[in-house]
Amino acid sequence: MRISDIIEEFIKDLFDDDSQQVEIQRNELAEHFNCVPSQINYVIATRFKPSQGYYVESRRGGGGHITIKKVSSTKKDYIMHIINNIGNEITASEVDILLSDFLTYNITNKKEAKLIKVATSDNVLAPAKEKKDNLRARILKNMLINLE
Repeated sequence: MRISDIIEEFIKDLFDDDSQQVEIQRNELAEHFNCVPSQINYVIATRFKPSQGYYVESRRGGGGHITIKKVSSTKKDYIMHIINNIGNEITASEVDILLSDFLTYNITNKKEAKLIKVATSDNVLAPAKEKKDNLRARILKNMLINLE
C-alpha cells in the first residue's frame, strides 16, 4: 500500500459507529507516519471531499487542527449527496476512490462496484476522448440512482 492509502485508512478507522466526525492535528499525524504535513493535506484534499461524503474544516497554526465530518448517515442520503457533488465530470481515479468508499460503507457490494468500475472505465469511454469525464459522471450518477 502507498503511504496515502495507509493515511486514508488510518483516518477512516478513527470514525466509529457513533461518531460522525474526527479531529486530527496535521503535524502529529505527519510525525506518526514519518511524512511531511503536505502529505496529510494531499490525502485529506483527495480522499475526504464532499463528493465522497465528507466535509473538512481546517484551521492553520498551532499544529494545523482539522475536523473531518461525515456528511450523511443513511445509504440513500449518502448516495444522493455523492450524486449532487459529483459535478459534470469525474475521472477514473476519482471513481476508484468513491468505489473504495462504497465498499467500506456497504453502499455497494463487490459485484456492483465492479460493474460500475467497468461501465465508467477509460476502455469503455475511449471513443469519447474529449468528453469522457463528462460521460463518466453521467453514467455514474445514473447507476447510483438505480442502485436501490
